[in-house]
Amino acid sequence: MSSTKGRRGANQCRRPAGLHVVAVLFYAIIAIHDIFYKIAQSREHPHQDAIHPAGWVSLFTLHALWPFLWIWAMAYRPERGWGFAHPSATQIGDPPATATDLQDLRRRIEKIENKLKVGVE
Repeated sequence: MSSTKGRRGANQCRRPAGLHVVAVLFYAIIAIHDIFYKIAQSREHPHQDAIHPAGWVSLFTLHALWPFLWIWAMAYRPERGWGFAHPSATQIGDPPATATDLQDLRRRIEKIENKLKVGVE
């Protein structure tokens, strides 16, 4: 009689474990499909509202969109915008050309063109 009670107790403990596994998988699926949205939120991405549903659409495409979503979410940063340019690289560059610089360049181009014309004839 005591062995029967022991079996029932073991069976009852297994049922909730199955329910826990289903619950964990359900919430894991939700968390996985929000990864790119969380990245976009943290980077203040201007397309957050589009990235979020695209993560869920990827569920139906068997996650074929994930590489593109990752690139899309990671390509924007608020301090530099789109692309990969470092902000200091654009600030350190040569100063903008002045009118005299442009005139000098035009004269040099004319000299080179004249030399080429003489060499062709």
